[in-house]
Amino acid sequence: MNAITPARLLLIEDDQRLAVMVKAYLEKSAFVCDIAPTGEQGLAAIRQHVPSAVLLDLMLPDADGLELCKQIRAFDGEAGRVPIIMLTAKGDPLDRIVGLELGADDYLPKPFEPRELLARIKAVLRRQGTGALAEPHNASAVLHFGALSIDTDAREVRVDERLCELTTYQFDLLVALATRAGRVLSRDQIMELVRGKELDAYDRSIDVHIGRIRAAIERDIKAPARILTVRGVGYVFAKQQD
Repeated sequence: MNAITPARLLLIEDDQRLAVMVKAYLEKSAFVCDIAPTGEQGLAAIRQHVPSAVLLDLMLPDADGLELCKQIRAFDGEAGRVPIIMLTAKGDPLDRIVGLELGADDYLPKPFEPRELLARIKAVLRRQGTGALAEPHNASAVLHFGALSIDTDAREVRVDERLCELTTYQFDLLVALATRAGRVLSRDQIMELVRGKELDAYDRSIDVHIGRIRAAIERDIKAPARILTVRGVGYVFAKQQD
């Protein structure tokens, strides 16, 4: 029987004491964890070997974490889609929203419980590796809605054959909506579908991610026709689309 290769994580963190503690905890949980103390070293590490997920401190000595997140998302291919969990001591809701808008998948304020970080990493990796949303199980691997196609195996979204760039979290959120087309879903229902029951989530983060998805797949973001807002309730994915 072949051994399972452990997931490799990249922690971009300048606080050496914290970085060593987090690395030790994660490696006890069967992960491999590399540390990059600067933004420049973090970018170089991603270029050399794309990790399974990036844990990104927003306050680095040589770079702004939000700008670093933007640079990672600008990478081509797999590197540009790597899941990012932001870590910050600032706790500013605006930073969280901006980070999500720039393409981060999750956000964890310092100080944090190691068990919560571990749970969030596992949730991100489930979404990355299995999609975590294979419902209904007999669904086609490619979902078609007019000019929009969602390939759940290749994890690609296209509109008029144009590839749409989405993060792991945004792709799974889109699949959650598309596999339930025509059904109105509350924010709580969407968060439960995508993140799992074991984690809390910021209510507004769903709105931020929906905005990013709309920017990628809608022809007119000011008049969305694929993901519709149901005021006071949540969202519905339109069954009939052009």
